[in-house]
Amino acid sequence: MDVLSPEQRRKNMIRIRGKNTAPEMLLRRELHAAGLRFRLHPRTLPGRPDMIFPRYKTAVLVNGCFWHGHDCTLFKLPETRRDFWSAKIAGNRARDRRNQTALLNQGWRVLTVWECALKGRNRKPMSDVIAACSAFIRGTDHESELTGQWHLG
Repeated sequence: MDVLSPEQRRKNMIRIRGKNTAPEMLLRRELHAAGLRFRLHPRTLPGRPDMIFPRYKTAVLVNGCFWHGHDCTLFKLPETRRDFWSAKIAGNRARDRRNQTALLNQGWRVLTVWECALKGRNRKPMSDVIAACSAFIRGTDHESELTGQWHLG
């Protein structure tokens, strides 16, 4: 049973942002300081990636571990309404796969940066995150991800 009333739950959910999140803003600030220039949330690309680097034909997705069902310490399926949340997160993951495949098919390179790489007990030093992002953006790999466990490649 939910401890909040439907009206309180609705107000909480409305305040959850889909773009310009704290992890996204942190990464954007650091990449810009490193001299990398990007565009934000282009409407013409599948899934409207968080950042694109047109010069390098690279899209960067900054995924929240909860909303995208990442297998890390920051994700825990809620105890209430488990069926709803399982379906919701499975749908988000399926949509992520479709969008990433569409980006790759259009010739874009895709880097997924997970929230756990930027915060939490397993986070990496920001200098290491930026170095890894820069290497991918300027490199030739087609897809990769950065996590708190460093699954780069």
